[in-house]
Amino acid sequence: MFDRNTIFHQLEEMGTPRTGVVLVHASLRSVGEVEGRGDGFINILKEYFTAEGGLLCIPTHTWANTLHSDRITLDLAEGGTCIGMLATLASRRPDAVRTAHPTHSMAVFGDREAVLHFIEGEDKRITPAAPDGCYGKLADMNGKVLLIGVGHERNTYMHAVEEMMHVSNRLSAEPVCTTVRHPNGEIEKRYVHYHAAAGIPHISEQYPKYDVAFRRFGHISDGFVGNAPALLCDARGMRDVMMLVRQRSEGRELCADHVPLDPAWYE
Repeated sequence: MFDRNTIFHQLEEMGTPRTGVVLVHASLRSVGEVEGRGDGFINILKEYFTAEGGLLCIPTHTWANTLHSDRITLDLAEGGTCIGMLATLASRRPDAVRTAHPTHSMAVFGDREAVLHFIEGEDKRITPAAPDGCYGKLADMNGKVLLIGVGHERNTYMHAVEEMMHVSNRLSAEPVCTTVRHPNGEIEKRYVHYHAAAGIPHISEQYPKYDVAFRRFGHISDGFVGNAPALLCDARGMRDVMMLVRQRSEGRELCADHVPLDPAWYE
């Protein structure tokens, strides 16, 4: 069983900062048994990342609910997600502030004033990972993305970079009607675009091909959290590398197949 001190040591060995903003995608099953189970793991992450003034962000996506017109897309009253146990637990924590983005919300832990400043305007975003939203802000704030037991195929931040670069064939042409139930029970309708790529299913499954380019510039540190392999990724560095690759590849579509990146695009 992994306890607080062990996980703190693992995070420190990776050079994981305790100030600033960190976005965590994690597979609890890969981490293994942690003291206090899932909520205990969140407590450990929360203490590590927020005790010295940082913010801990855990994605709490509900995009799958857009496939069911009879469901509330985002339920801020009851919680719940479509992406795993850690996210679901985080969505129901009273010590977190959950953003009101109907499909790509996140639970944010830390000083309440700092959290509210970070998430300001998120209830107005109309794309999944808007450059001026919480995901896009990671680069400007020298933030990190910590992938625990998962790879870049779960790295939502990379969607934000593609939005920054105005990559075509990524978003639905028309917005879809979603619903948000607020803590007071009020239901609000919101129209947002969703991820849709004509002829290319599962765009994010191709994101791991960028790993070699990120490493070329030293933007990834490896380690473990519990039993899970972990990647500590620099948000600004990933953004800059993706932009370099796009420039050198002359804007070609890179996520339509499993062909590796051409080294000439990042060497």
